[in-house]
Amino acid sequence: MIRPLCPLCPLRRLRLRRPRRRGGFVPWIVAGVVSSFDWRWGALGGLVSGLLLLLQDRRRGVELDALVLEISTIAYFVVVGAVSVVDPGSALADHTDVISFAWLAVTAWGTLAIRRPFTLGIAKRQTPREYWEMPEFVQVNNRITSAWGAGFTFIGVSLAVAGAVDAPGWVGIAAHVAGLLGPAVFTKVHPGRAQARMQATWLSSCLAASRHLRPGHTT
Repeated sequence: MIRPLCPLCPLRRLRLRRPRRRGGFVPWIVAGVVSSFDWRWGALGGLVSGLLLLLQDRRRGVELDALVLEISTIAYFVVVGAVSVVDPGSALADHTDVISFAWLAVTAWGTLAIRRPFTLGIAKRQTPREYWEMPEFVQVNNRITSAWGAGFTFIGVSLAVAGAVDAPGWVGIAAHVAGLLGPAVFTKVHPGRAQARMQATWLSSCLAASRHLRPGHTT
């Protein structure tokens, strides 16, 4: 990786790392498994597991801005759970897969709309405070959040279309794999590539400045 030579370069010590969150999708997995028996219990399972994970993270000192997706997940299961209890025969029971990814997509795009991408709080836990306000740091998280928003949107739309045309089950599975694997790979590789580009730019600037300040240099 290219590193700036100038000791004053603000990117000299910056290491952009991919936002890491373990267990973020556990409530969804729990809900998906339990919902095969009863969607009311699925919603309860998702809510309970989401709350337990949230409390665990808070005890570890994780700030709320790093738990936006988890909080949104809990809110989803509160809403769906309430509907399932009030109206167990609701038509929503047959569309929770589409609704869940629509909810996640709205969460991702919503955080971008208010200029607080949900991955930003996660990334801040792994990056020194002095870099938090750098445009490059925010831009990387904007792109990563956009990737997840696109993935969630893709899955939701694909499932809705597959349901409308009565597509075979493998279509939904393929949509899940593509919609989650794509953003996951992007999240892994993009920070490193973005940092390499930024450091290359700063290196060029530093070299240009050093030539300009060299004794005997004339413009």
